[in-house]
Amino acid sequence: MPDRLSVLFLGDIIGRPGRRALDFFLPSLIEELEPTLVIANAENSAGGIGITEKIGRDLFTQADVLTSGNHIWDKRDALEYLEQEPRLLRPANYPSPNPGKGSYIWEGKKGEKVGVLNLQGRVFMEPIECPFRVAEKEVEKIRAITPVIVVDFHAEATSEKQALGWHLDGRVSAVIGTHTHVPTADERVLPKGTAYISDAGMVGGYDSVIGIKKEQALLRFLTSRSQRFEPSKERSVLAAVFIEIEAKTGRALSIQRRLVIGDGCGE
Repeated sequence: MPDRLSVLFLGDIIGRPGRRALDFFLPSLIEELEPTLVIANAENSAGGIGITEKIGRDLFTQADVLTSGNHIWDKRDALEYLEQEPRLLRPANYPSPNPGKGSYIWEGKKGEKVGVLNLQGRVFMEPIECPFRVAEKEVEKIRAITPVIVVDFHAEATSEKQALGWHLDGRVSAVIGTHTHVPTADERVLPKGTAYISDAGMVGGYDSVIGIKKEQALLRFLTSRSQRFEPSKERSVLAAVFIEIEAKTGRALSIQRRLVIGDGCGE
């Protein structure tokens, strides 16, 4: 097994424009960085909300593990797909009767093992089980197999994300925030060796409001009426973080943001 592992984590993929941006930008980024594994949040990959089995199968040709969040339940066939596909995660702190799992152990060809844990926040979101308590139980189980653990914390409040980062510092390799679609500039390695960022950003239309057509979002704010939202096709962005990890201890060695912006990927 190599001394170091690396993880490329892609922010929320937003609809067809996000999937096209992935097709366009990801191969060269993988060629440059040569990550050990690729993780992507796919909860908005189907029309900007939810995921389908067909889209999931397509995404697994590019990513090794898919995480999600509160929109994982928004497409009916995703429920059955969650039971069939262990590499597609839903937040572990949803009640147990829900289909699917919240964690997965990825195994590489050279003996690498990386635990991936998906959690969801509760501030300004659904009042589900406590992500801090569930994290403690899940991390303990995963650490019995591997010290290399990457956490996708799908949450609204930056304070809640930072708190979980400090809570898990030294026990996981990375805590990566998702859900708000806007990449933050607070990436760092915490004192005990956990890489942290409040939000990885998104993969989708760049000239948009968090991936949605800006005209539709503006109308919602101007009128306070519900609007039909569609993913923006105006330019494209791929926002990600790249993390290097010491394989033996699970300590993060570095974390860096990667942002690729270009034209012509939305159609």
